[in-house]
Amino acid sequence: MEKENIINQVIEELSKIKGIGHCEVLSDEDRRTISEMEAKADEMTLMGLGRGDNKGVKEVLKSDVLLVFTTDMDYEWPPAPNVILMQDGEVVGEDTDDEDKLKEYAESNDALVMGNIVIYNKCALSSMGGKCEPLVVVLPPKKCTEVECLPEISSAHLASPSPPTDEFLKERICQSNECGSGTFLLGFDIINDT
Repeated sequence: MEKENIINQVIEELSKIKGIGHCEVLSDEDRRTISEMEAKADEMTLMGLGRGDNKGVKEVLKSDVLLVFTTDMDYEWPPAPNVILMQDGEVVGEDTDDEDKLKEYAESNDALVMGNIVIYNKCALSSMGGKCEPLVVVLPPKKCTEVECLPEISSAHLASPSPPTDEFLKERICQSNECGSGTFLLGFDIINDT
């Protein structure tokens, strides 16, 4: 199957997912812009917790094909964790969509719960005073099973861009910034590209 037909098939599969709006293929120039913006975003403090490391965007930028799609409030994010807090190479926290787990950690004297993010040991926050390595807020790539299952596709991953990249992408693909409440990137490889 030709590359264009495969890409159209992927876009068709994405359009079946609730909460996904406009979808578009990104150019090599877009990739360079996104890479530069994400490098700057990684140097900034995320959520007041530490510097960023958007491993998801780094992963999708290496893909054969890179798509962007808009999302609205009906879109269901991939299962948690979508944010992982690391310190000295160890996981010290993450987001969760498990209400029972959040309640259990909220009742613990050692853990700290901020919205849907759990820091397993409050001592990790002492690093902000300079005693340890600072926290790293990792945004991991997430599998896109709806696309990965297509026979011509491999390594289909989703990535959540940083706020500046999200704004760039909205402006890049929309007439106005009101076309969706967010954006996601999808990168995938084509098997036997012809």
